[in-house]
Amino acid sequence: MKLVLMVNGRVREANLTWEGESLLYVLRERLGLPGSKNACEQGECGSCTVYLDGEVVCSCLVPAVQAQGGSVVTVEGLTDGDGLNPIQQAFLDHGAVQCGFCTPGLIVSVHNLLRKNPAPSDMDIREALSGNLCRCTGYEMIMDAVRSLRSAP
Repeated sequence: MKLVLMVNGRVREANLTWEGESLLYVLRERLGLPGSKNACEQGECGSCTVYLDGEVVCSCLVPAVQAQGGSVVTVEGLTDGDGLNPIQQAFLDHGAVQCGFCTPGLIVSVHNLLRKNPAPSDMDIREALSGNLCRCTGYEMIMDAVRSLRSAP
């Protein structure tokens, strides 16, 4: 079965060898986009977070066939050209990147938060990040990074 979808603004095709392949597997293994990480495969850690048709999803839980004809944006698709986007830069500036395994999912989740709410409260930030697990930073550096991106009210 051939899967055709828009990924990061480009039409991409992938041949599925098994109809039960996850969107995460297709992104990483079939399309060569390693940004989204495979950690829990149960939708609990957030490392595989991507946009599917404008909604944030755990790509490990989405059967790839459900994305047929859809639009996917991964962490790789959030940049403008070769540089980092402001969220990625803020994570670097505030030490919110340790091992980096959770970072792609966090970046996508923060992007989603800021597009909906450019001036989130600390509670808004915590709620938006509640589906993302990080074992390295203790979250305070992540919170600092997101706080630095808030628009002035």
